[in-house]
Amino acid sequence: MQTYFIEISYLLASVLFILGLKGLSHPETAKRGMHLAEFGMLMAIIGTLMHHEIITYTWIITGLVIGSLAGLAMGVWVPMTAMPQRTALSHAFGAFAAALVGISEYYRLGGHLDKITMGALGFEVMLGALTTTGSLLAFAKLQGMVRGTPLTFKGQNVFNMLLLATTIGIFIYLIVVPGSMPLFFVMVGLALVFGLLLVMPIGAADMPVVMSLLNSYAGLASAATGFVLSNNVLIIAGTLDGFSGFILSVLMCRAMNRSITNVLFGAFGSAAAATGQIEGQHGTMREVNLDDVAVQLAYAKQVVFVPGYGMATAQAQHAVKGLADTLEKRGVTVKYGIHPVAGRMPGHMNVLLAEANVPYSSLYELEQINPEFPATDVAIVIGANDVVNPDARDNPSSPIAGMPIIEVDHAKSVVVLKRGQGKGFSGLENPLFFKDVTGMLYGDAKESLTRLMQAVQQA
Repeated sequence: MQTYFIEISYLLASVLFILGLKGLSHPETAKRGMHLAEFGMLMAIIGTLMHHEIITYTWIITGLVIGSLAGLAMGVWVPMTAMPQRTALSHAFGAFAAALVGISEYYRLGGHLDKITMGALGFEVMLGALTTTGSLLAFAKLQGMVRGTPLTFKGQNVFNMLLLATTIGIFIYLIVVPGSMPLFFVMVGLALVFGLLLVMPIGAADMPVVMSLLNSYAGLASAATGFVLSNNVLIIAGTLDGFSGFILSVLMCRAMNRSITNVLFGAFGSAAAATGQIEGQHGTMREVNLDDVAVQLAYAKQVVFVPGYGMATAQAQHAVKGLADTLEKRGVTVKYGIHPVAGRMPGHMNVLLAEANVPYSSLYELEQINPEFPATDVAIVIGANDVVNPDARDNPSSPIAGMPIIEVDHAKSVVVLKRGQGKGFSGLENPLFFKDVTGMLYGDAKESLTRLMQAVQQA
């Protein structure tokens, strides 16, 4: 009876995970999808706690309490603007848990494993270890503890490939000779180092793809854990997580017109990668004052907001919504142009704007918003750089050549909100900032938008 209950709870959990993932495919059903997935996880935990192999619940309850408190604290106190960092930490914790399970199983059995089990266990530990350190470095870059630009050294790609080949070679050897415990821990150590080296050359501009890949790695590590522990729900949930993350990574790479190998090994944003850019943009950036922009907005027929990572760092999403509401009261049509890789994780801008209660119907994807710009009076760019960079369209030698962009330069007027004249995380100059239609409004985005709202109300 106990066995039947466990299998039924695992089956129900698996179905709920699938339905939850399907719900996340659209913003209108995302909340319901999350609730279904949460209930599925609850059923998986209950089923696991019913296993007859459990001798004592002391450490299990301790882990549940600590984990629940940590999750509650992160959910309550971590701001929406820090979601990329929180997600990176979650990937690190999940992958580290999977790696520890594999290490403990190997140590418990003393390496006396059949080849199939050793293959699954080795894959779990190797992938879990590299995902742990890779996710921690991604967290450090996103948090600003480590500079976001690529960290490179001469011969890096060759060294990384040799390190990976050595790690995989040891993994294959352990499948044949599973009892070699020293080599097992050497493999673990090399995987930890490779995780750091994998993320080091990736710039902050490519973080959305990296986050998806790390999510995929953590999922596959969990699936391998399921094989080792003969746990069906782990296999199903890990496989769903792993392959959905990989598919998302591929889609995001297509949105940037780049390959995954280029993202992982191209060191995008480094000095070497930027050599294809036109040396020295001609002209000067035209600074505009806040009152002039307010007048433009007050008498516009259509305004399009294009948010980027700068909106997240300034926590300006509520100020954006406030200005949009003010404009709509004056009869101005307001729309939001969302690039698929804007921000530092998939859907970053959508999440922030949803927090500010921006209706989903006002959000337009790249293909939908670009035809709108010729009829747009003012396009307001909030801390975005590469996703609105005309070089991607006009300069074949640019590192981002061919990347689909939001073509704000086709609007009648463009206002760019930036803290200063820096080049942004990618290190690429943006010729948009030098165009005649563009005005630069310098300062903190949240403060500028708030003052614009007040000025428009008085116009």
